[in-house]
Amino acid sequence: MNTTVAHDERIAKLTFASVYPMYVAKVEKKGRTKEELDTVITWLTGFDTDIMQQLINDKVTFEAFFKQASLNPNAHLITGVICGYRVEEIQNPLTQQLRYLDKLVDELAKGRKMEKILRGM
Repeated sequence: MNTTVAHDERIAKLTFASVYPMYVAKVEKKGRTKEELDTVITWLTGFDTDIMQQLINDKVTFEAFFKQASLNPNAHLITGVICGYRVEEIQNPLTQQLRYLDKLVDELAKGRKMEKILRGM
């Protein structure tokens, strides 16, 4: 699935610091914890909580965020629809990586078991 250039550019310029509090609010509203969210983000990116906090403090864009990340080799197992896009069909790598993260956060908020979210680790 192709996204528009404008859509991809908008995603690249978003900051992790602006989106992270929304992720926290979403999962906590559904009875999950910030620690569980951090576990999911760590699984996908390889960042520990200290690095995540530094990225938040530095207000890095998602483009810089994912350039620094070591994407989990099982990230390709993340499938399904998020924000109207089938994640496995997104052509732009950065947009796909952000949608992977969105999908994992969505699964956490929906109460999916952690072992399923982390694709069996």
